[in-house]
Amino acid sequence: MKLNEQGLKDRAVWEESGYALPEFDREKVKAATYENPFWIHFGAGNIFRAFQANVVQNLLNDGVLDRGLVVAEGFDYEIIEKMNRPHDDYSILVTLKANGSVEKTVVGSVVESHVLDSENAAEFGRMKEIFTKDSLQMASFTITEKGYSLVMGNGEMIPAVAADFEKGPEKPASYIGKVAALLYTRFQAGKKPIAMVSMDNCSHNGDKLYAAITAFAEKWAANGLVDAEFEAYVKDPSKVSFPWSMIDKITPRPDASVEDILKKDGVEELEPVITSKRTYVAPFVNAEECEYLVIEDTFPNGRPDLEKGGLMFTERETVDKVEKMKVCTCLNPLHTCLAVFGCILGYEKISEEMKDHELKKLVETVGYKEGLPVVINPGILDPKEFIDTVLNVRVPNPFMPDTPQRIATDTSQKLAIRFGETIKAYHTSEELDVNDLKLIPLVFAGWLRYLMGVNDAGEAFELSPDPLLDTVRSYVADIRLGDTAAEENLKPILENAKIFGVNLYEVGMAEKVLGYFNEMIAGPGAVRATLKKYV
Repeated sequence: MKLNEQGLKDRAVWEESGYALPEFDREKVKAATYENPFWIHFGAGNIFRAFQANVVQNLLNDGVLDRGLVVAEGFDYEIIEKMNRPHDDYSILVTLKANGSVEKTVVGSVVESHVLDSENAAEFGRMKEIFTKDSLQMASFTITEKGYSLVMGNGEMIPAVAADFEKGPEKPASYIGKVAALLYTRFQAGKKPIAMVSMDNCSHNGDKLYAAITAFAEKWAANGLVDAEFEAYVKDPSKVSFPWSMIDKITPRPDASVEDILKKDGVEELEPVITSKRTYVAPFVNAEECEYLVIEDTFPNGRPDLEKGGLMFTERETVDKVEKMKVCTCLNPLHTCLAVFGCILGYEKISEEMKDHELKKLVETVGYKEGLPVVINPGILDPKEFIDTVLNVRVPNPFMPDTPQRIATDTSQKLAIRFGETIKAYHTSEELDVNDLKLIPLVFAGWLRYLMGVNDAGEAFELSPDPLLDTVRSYVADIRLGDTAAEENLKPILENAKIFGVNLYEVGMAEKVLGYFNEMIAGPGAVRATLKKYV
C-alpha cells in the first residue's frame, strides 16, 4: 500500500483496511484547478493538511466543489520536495477521537504544490500565472504569527526584507515580499479582486497580514519600483480584503503510535522526514476531531459555499468575540491552569490531568463559574457548549500527545490576556465582585510556585522557555520550601500589570495571591494540600 497515484489504484485494499478515499475524479479536478484555480494556500504544514484540505475534500466528495487546492510553501521547500511530490500531493489524515476510535482518511484535494522561490523561474512563473487568473478568489495563510513579522527579535529589520524594499518585486527573497510580488502581478493583470485570508492562530490576524503587505506596497511605490496605484489597490477593501479569522484545531507532531497503526495496515514508506530547517513532516498527520474556523465574510471576488464544509462566515465583530471567548475564557486559560499545576505535580500529558479530581474541578470552576459570566456570547458559537467540548472531549482525549511542559512555554506572555481580561471585567462591573474570584488568583500563585523549579515532591524540574524567565524567576530565587515569602520580595511582580493584565494591588487581589503562595511553599505536598483546601 503506497501513498501515491499508482498505489491508490487498488482502492479495495485501502478500503478493506478502513481508509476513506477521495470519491471524486481527481484527474478531472486537477485539470479544472490548473485552468481556473480558486484557492491557493501558503503554508503546507499539518494544520492545513488536517483541516482546510480535508474540508475541501469533503466538498469535492459531495459535489459542492469541482476544483481542488493549490498549496505553496515559502519557508521550508523540502516539505514540498520530500513529502508532497513523492506522494503525488496525497496525505493521510488520522483523526484521534476521544472515545478511543481512529478515523483514517486519504486526502487528495491538494492537486498542485509549489515552492515559493522567486529564483526558480518555472515555480514562480506558475505562481504568477495563478495570480493573474480571474477565477482566483482567495489566498490563505498558515505561516505562524512570526511569518508576518518584518523585523527580528531585536527590532531590527530582517535583512531580506530591507533588501526587497530596495530591489522591488522582480525577485524578492523574503516570504511576504514574494507574496506582495504575486499580488502586484494580479494588480498588473487588471487590478483583479482577491481575499488575502490569514488563518493563523493569532489575534486580529488579518491586520497582521495587511500591515506586512502594505509595508511593501508603500515602500515599492515610494521608491518608484511599482506603479504608484498599487498601494491604493492593496488598501482598497473592494479590491483586496484582509479578513480576520479564528482557527482552532490541535494537530500535534506526527506521533510514532499513529505511524505504527498505519504500518500494521500495510502502508509503506511512512518514515517521517526532518528537514534541514528542522521541520518534522510525515506522509500522515494526526489531529483531534474538533475544529473551528470562523472567517470575516469579506471576499471581493466571491467565494464558494465553504460553510457546507463546516466553516463559519460572519462579520468582523463576531470573529473578534469568538477570538476573545476562546483566548480569554473558554480554552486558553484552562490550558494554562493545567500547564502550571501539571508541571508542579509531575504530569507529562494534559489528558492525564483530567483524571485528577482537584485539577478537573479547578478548570471547571475557572471556566464555568469565574470566566463564563463575563463572556460576550458571539452568537455563532455558544460559550458554554464550547467549554463543554473542551473539558469533556478535547482535553481528556488520551490520543492527543500534548504536554503541560509545552503549554507552559511563554506563560509570562499569556497571563495578561488569558486571565487579566476577566479580572478587568469583574473590576469594572456593577454586578460582579472581583473578590468572588477565588481560583484565578490561585493559578497566579501556582505560577509563582512553578517558577521555583521545584515540584511538589521537592525535586527540581526544568522550566519551559519564556522570554522573561530570568526576570520573573529572580523574585522567587531565594525562597525555599518551608520558608514564608515576604511581601516586599513579591510586590514588584504582583504589581506588574504587563504580566497579569492588572496591578494586583489595585484590584485587591495581591494579598490573596501571596497567601495562596505561602501555603504552597509550606513543604513537600503543600501544593496538593492547597488545591484540596480551596478547589
